[in-house]
Amino acid sequence: MAAKEKSELNGVLGWVDERFPLMETWKAHMSEYYAPKNFNVWYYFGVLAMVVLVIQIVSGIFLTMHYKPDTELAFASVEYIMRDVPGGWFIRYMHATGASAFFVVVYFHMFRGVMYGSYKGKRELIWLVGMVIYLALMAEAFMGYLLPWGQMSFWGAQVIINLFQTIPFIGDGLSLFIRGDFVIGDATLNRLFAFHVAAVPLVLVGLVFVHIVALHTVGSNNPDGVEIKKLKDDKGVPLDGIPFHPYYTVHDIPAIVVFLMVFFAVLFFVPEMSGYFLEYANFEPANPLKTPEHIAPVWYFTPFYTVLRAVTLSPFMGTLAMFGAIACLFALPFLDRNPIKSWRYRTTAHMLNLAIFAAVFIILGYLGVKSVSPEYKEMGVRMTEIYFMFFAVIFIHSKANASRYITGFIVLMIAIILIDVIRYNGEDPITAAQIKWQWIWPVGYLALTLLIPAFVKSWNTEGTVPERVTYEH
Repeated sequence: MAAKEKSELNGVLGWVDERFPLMETWKAHMSEYYAPKNFNVWYYFGVLAMVVLVIQIVSGIFLTMHYKPDTELAFASVEYIMRDVPGGWFIRYMHATGASAFFVVVYFHMFRGVMYGSYKGKRELIWLVGMVIYLALMAEAFMGYLLPWGQMSFWGAQVIINLFQTIPFIGDGLSLFIRGDFVIGDATLNRLFAFHVAAVPLVLVGLVFVHIVALHTVGSNNPDGVEIKKLKDDKGVPLDGIPFHPYYTVHDIPAIVVFLMVFFAVLFFVPEMSGYFLEYANFEPANPLKTPEHIAPVWYFTPFYTVLRAVTLSPFMGTLAMFGAIACLFALPFLDRNPIKSWRYRTTAHMLNLAIFAAVFIILGYLGVKSVSPEYKEMGVRMTEIYFMFFAVIFIHSKANASRYITGFIVLMIAIILIDVIRYNGEDPITAAQIKWQWIWPVGYLALTLLIPAFVKSWNTEGTVPERVTYEH
C-alpha cells in the first residue's frame, strides 16, 4: 500500500494528517461538502438536535457522579443533587429540560423531512436511520424517566413494561427480562440505569454518525426538492451549492444562540413547565402501595399513549396499534411514491394532508395528558383513525388522479363504518352519542383530502418543479 503524500498542513496537524485522513475528512464533510443555497429556518433543527445531544451527554455525565441506582437511595440522591451538590440543581434541570427540548427539535426536524420529501431520491436510508435514532431516543427517555424513582417514574414504568406482557407467547418472559425480577425493583433500576448511561448513548452516537455520513454521501435535500448535484461547473462544484463551512457553520450560530436563550429561560424560570416537563407527582418518592390518581407518560410519549388507549378490542391490540403508529413512519418512503419531493409543488390536497397530520399529532398528545372522559376517549379514537389514514392518503396522493381519490375515499369510508359497527353499543347511550357526532372528524378529513380534490381541479394540480433552487418562498 502506497504511503500517503506529504500533508498540506504543517506542525502537529501535518504530522497527524500524514497518518490519519484529517484534511480528507474535513473537506468531505465541511469545507468541500456543498449544501444547497436555499436552506430556510426548518433546516436549523438538525444542528439544534446535535446541540441538545451534547448538552444531554455532558449533563448526564455530571449527574452520574452523584446518583445512586438503588431503590432505597435513588430518590434521596436526586434530592441531594438538587440541594447539596454545588450547581446540582442547574445540572439536573438542564438534563430534564434537555430531554423535552430534544423531542421538540426532533419532531420539527422530522416534520421538515416530511414536508420537503427528504426521504426520497436515494435518501430512504437517511430516513430509516433517523427513525431508528428516534426509537433509541424514546428508549433512552423512558429509561431516564424511571431513574428519579418518583411516583410517576415508578407507575409510568409499570404501565410501559406491562405493555410487553400483552404480547402473545413471549410477553411474560419479555416483561420479566426487562424488569429483571417479578416486580419493578432494584434489578429493574440497575439494568435500566446501565442502559441509560452506557449502552443506548453509545448506540445513539453511532447512529447519528451513520445518519450524517449517509446524508453527506447522497447530499442534502432543500425546500425545492431540486438535486443540486445535477448541475455543476467545470470544477465539479454544484452551481446551486455553497461550502457547508464557513457558510452554514456561521449561519447556524444565531439560531443556536436564540435556542439557548429560550432553553435557559425555561431552565431558570419554568423548569417543570406546569407539570409537562417534570410532573408534580414525581416530586414524591415511589410508593408501590399508592397509585396516582392519573397515570400518564411525559408529553413526548402521549400521542402514542392516546393511540394505545383508543384501541380497546384487547390489551394486545392496543399495544400493537401503539407500536404500529411508530412503524408506519418507517414505511413513509415506500408509501409516498410521487417523484416531486417538496410540498411546494405538490397538490393542495397533499399540503392539507400534512397540515392536518401535524394538528392531529398535537391533539393526540394533548389527549394523552388528560383524564379519560367519554368525549376525550371518542376524540382519541377518531384522531387515531385519522393518524393511520394519513399514511393511506399519502399513498393515494402519490398519483394526482381523481378516480384514484374517489376509490380511496370509498374504501376508507367503508373501513370507518365497519369499525363503528364493531364499536357501537346501544346499551351505552353516552358512548353511542359520542360515536355518532364525532363521526364528523374522519369523514371531514377524507372529504378535505380526497373527495373535494377529486372534483375541484385546483386542489388536485401539481406545480412545475424548477430546474434550479429558488429564493422567493
